[in-house]
Amino acid sequence: MSSTLLFTFVIAYFAVLLVVAYITSRNSNNESFFIGNKNSNWMLVAFGMIGTSLSGVTFVSVPGTVATSAFSYMQVVIGYLLGYIVIAYVLLPIYYKMNLTSIYNYLQQRFGFTAYKTGALFFIISRTIGATARLYLVINVLQLFILDDLGIPFVVTSLIILLMILLYTFEGGVKTIVYTDTLQTSFMLLGLVVCVVYIMNNLGLNFSETMSALSVKGYTNIFNFDVNSKGFFLKQILGGAFITIAMTGLDQEMMQKNISVKTLKDSQKNIMTFSVIIVFVNFLFLLLGGLLYIFAAQKGLNVAGDDLFPTVALSYLPPITAVIFIIALISALFPSADGALTALTSSFCIDMLGIKRNPSLSEKDQKRIRMTVHLSFTVIFMVCILIFKLIDNKSIIGVILDLAGYTYGPLLGLFSFGILTNRKFADSITVTIICLLSPVLSYLISENADRLFGGYQIGIELLLINGLITFLGLLMISKKPALA
Repeated sequence: MSSTLLFTFVIAYFAVLLVVAYITSRNSNNESFFIGNKNSNWMLVAFGMIGTSLSGVTFVSVPGTVATSAFSYMQVVIGYLLGYIVIAYVLLPIYYKMNLTSIYNYLQQRFGFTAYKTGALFFIISRTIGATARLYLVINVLQLFILDDLGIPFVVTSLIILLMILLYTFEGGVKTIVYTDTLQTSFMLLGLVVCVVYIMNNLGLNFSETMSALSVKGYTNIFNFDVNSKGFFLKQILGGAFITIAMTGLDQEMMQKNISVKTLKDSQKNIMTFSVIIVFVNFLFLLLGGLLYIFAAQKGLNVAGDDLFPTVALSYLPPITAVIFIIALISALFPSADGALTALTSSFCIDMLGIKRNPSLSEKDQKRIRMTVHLSFTVIFMVCILIFKLIDNKSIIGVILDLAGYTYGPLLGLFSFGILTNRKFADSITVTIICLLSPVLSYLISENADRLFGGYQIGIELLLINGLITFLGLLMISKKPALA
């Protein structure tokens, strides 16, 4: 299928998103943008969160890891499930009890203004890096397989896609993306299932025969029992749990949608429903990865990693499957980007600029500030995408997990300290210094772990180490509350 025709489908798909955005953003206000007027349907939020959680990184990168890591990613997914339970029954009750618009207001009420600003700052850094890394991956696939043939430069591609996202999130915010994410998750899952079924049929395999063929290749191995390995199963499960707690439960983007649901009970149903589905969907991505490697071997293709799925889908599968893949890929792209852009705008406006704390600002003034910030973050996204293009890493999922270990660790330490202790500390710049030093110390420990700990390699548990260092630092500067 020609690149021009594929690009036409991309434009048509975007037109559908704009129509949905137009319908859902009518009569919107600032509360619609920030928390969907606290009226989102929990089932739509749960379904839409699948797309936000998985993103283009899962869609492209996870299948590509099967040749080197087999199904060991399921260890992390098991950890995800445990993390969602903590979010549903520990964090969400706190957020609803305090009636938060920004979850970082918890830190203000618990520790003071400096801790609150520090938490919001780390979210802004974390989500900006993570979202732009995901965006880069999918934009790069579109560039290599479609837009290079049309002579469109990478810079122009990135700019157009960011303008698309800006257009359909500009007015409605959360109120709009609850619906657009639902639509996009549907297309993404359709693409996944179609590709799995087609390749199985092409190889002449049913499900049990597929699993047997993958087992012969060693692809179905899940658990790693090497204690010193980065993939050791306890490290992976614990790391997955804490990554979920930090990257979902302590992340304004993910929680912004959850706290837009009317009641705590419905929000908990959303999280638990989503958590079960996400295990099954990740298994399908790994199954697809194994099928892709078997298919590539039969065709004599020398391709692996992030390039595997796009190459097979766009060059070796029927034209209709290529169209479905492109639509599914874009559907994986937009939920992680639109939610991030909306959440970053919300956090910067509420947490850093304090527009909700300033009674002199009218609704019109708040909207003007919000739109300026929204546009500014679009520009920042553009700059970050170009930086990732210069880096050009071929396995972006590993990069994102490593970066998350450094940027979400201080958030994990701050929230854990607030929830697990009743200690207090002075509202001072020392809190920020501790949160900045923790990633530095974590990096030094990680880089020297092999020499210091007899061959031990730090992997996904880096987040936990970072959070623990932050926790201990806060413990050192804190004191028990005075007895009444």
